[in-house]
Amino acid sequence: MGTHLRATVVFLALSVLLSGFAYPAVVVAVAQVIEPDTANGSLLHYPNGTVAGSSLIAQNTSAPYLFWSRPSLTDYNTTLGADTPPGPTDPALGQLLNETLNYTRQYGNFTVNASIPFWWVAPSASSIDPDLTPESVLVQVPRVSEASNLTVAFLLSFVNAHIVNSLIPYVGVAYIDVLQLDLDLLPLEGR
Repeated sequence: MGTHLRATVVFLALSVLLSGFAYPAVVVAVAQVIEPDTANGSLLHYPNGTVAGSSLIAQNTSAPYLFWSRPSLTDYNTTLGADTPPGPTDPALGQLLNETLNYTRQYGNFTVNASIPFWWVAPSASSIDPDLTPESVLVQVPRVSEASNLTVAFLLSFVNAHIVNSLIPYVGVAYIDVLQLDLDLLPLEGR
């Protein structure tokens, strides 16, 4: 019996060392060599070099001279985890949409007779999705132009240059990483 117990303990210790320490260390080392930016969290930096955030997580931005992300049920906190997003008939979705639209009105959208894209006013399933459809970003151009020293024509071309299309045509949607867009916009605004 002692032999079996010793063999079991040795096997358990080796399994923990291999699967808990050796394998993750090898995967991290390979990832650092192959794709170091992604392995370190896809971090984006301000022009001065400090970390602004990850290109994988939306940021809570409310400055009128920047583009805004989708609303979040968790206030963009990755540790909270979101409940299931409200469905189309859920009163919680209507409340969230009304709050977002009121916030947009309060801080000036400067858009006349424009329909607001659903992706801009409704939370994503994860509640931290950093990407918006081009329409959701373009509807914000008049507000950003009014609050900055940049023209609408320049901002339209600037936003269009940041559109990422699907690798496979007709599969997926085009999107814009709002944090990257804002970081590229800051130096142009002199901020």
